[in-house]
Amino acid sequence: MKKVALLCIVVILFSCQNSAVKDEIATSFYVGTYTDSDSKGIYKYELSKEGKLNQIGLVAETRNPSFLAKSRNGKTLFAVDEANEQGTGFVKSYKIEKDSLTLISTSKSGGAHPCFITVNDENQVLVANYSGGNVGFLEADNFGELSSLLNVQQHEGKGITDRQKAPHAHSTYFHPTKKEIISVDLGTNQLWLSEIDNEKNELVLTHQKTLKMAPGAGPRHLTFHPNNNWIYVLNELNNTVSVVKEKEDMYYIDFSISMLPEQFTGYSKGADIHISKDGKFLYASNRGHDSIVIYKVNAENGSLKLVGFEPVLGRNPRNFSLSSRDKFLLVANQDTNNIVSFKRDEITGKLTFVSEIFAPKPVCILF
Repeated sequence: MKKVALLCIVVILFSCQNSAVKDEIATSFYVGTYTDSDSKGIYKYELSKEGKLNQIGLVAETRNPSFLAKSRNGKTLFAVDEANEQGTGFVKSYKIEKDSLTLISTSKSGGAHPCFITVNDENQVLVANYSGGNVGFLEADNFGELSSLLNVQQHEGKGITDRQKAPHAHSTYFHPTKKEIISVDLGTNQLWLSEIDNEKNELVLTHQKTLKMAPGAGPRHLTFHPNNNWIYVLNELNNTVSVVKEKEDMYYIDFSISMLPEQFTGYSKGADIHISKDGKFLYASNRGHDSIVIYKVNAENGSLKLVGFEPVLGRNPRNFSLSSRDKFLLVANQDTNNIVSFKRDEITGKLTFVSEIFAPKPVCILF
């Protein structure tokens, strides 16, 4: 009996040691940029176990890789080429190697200025084309090679502000639990709801088709709560976050909350939004106020309570990302050429500055 107990203790200690070792391993991440100044493409950085930042270097020379995504097996990186050549931008796929990316393929995105890309478990690829006001659909094979453009879903309509005179698809998402795609269009001021017809290889609108946001809201990005029942939409133009729920197979807006302090009267616009893996805290970035707003999520109904604001120590924070274990939050400040890491308190949700590093025109962080 004593031998069995001793063996159990050894196993537990060994498991704990292995877990500790895993926690101590540094994490690498990729940075997408705009290449209209000093940047040359996609860069690789490292985040230490203490949250310190280190640049590994340029891993792919390419034009305006403003948004990045990885295949589910982690072997392929996809990047947009945010350009407008005869009405289209491009999508590129790269083989992920130790400290480099090797170009596999290039395809048209289906519209001008692609600004967002995502891929699902079946290697179906969606790209949001901002100036084109549409969503392109492609596929990749098991080696990461992209197909030619399979289909384009063209959005139609406009909103009430100067930024909404035409469709501007800003992001697109595969629903975590349903065969559904939600595309966010700042210009039409709507969420577009679709499914993929796999026989025809095209995007087909659902019975609801769209969900209108508040006039002038300008939806940009969204994130799904881990329970997959609530969707949080960041509205760029009116600086709010809207909670979207579903009832009787129809989406509706439950409520919206400001992203800015009550006393703030300056110019600002929202950029990005993410939620912690435990679903307890929601974060969003403000460009102008130059901060990360922190909300506590009500576990019963998904409502949000303001926790506070953390200055990003730079200007024009674009995309930000939570590290793989949610211990750190990293922000890409486009106009000050820096990436800043903050340690995240899992109990309060608050952020504490740890480190910053130079990065040329950073706009996307991908772990």
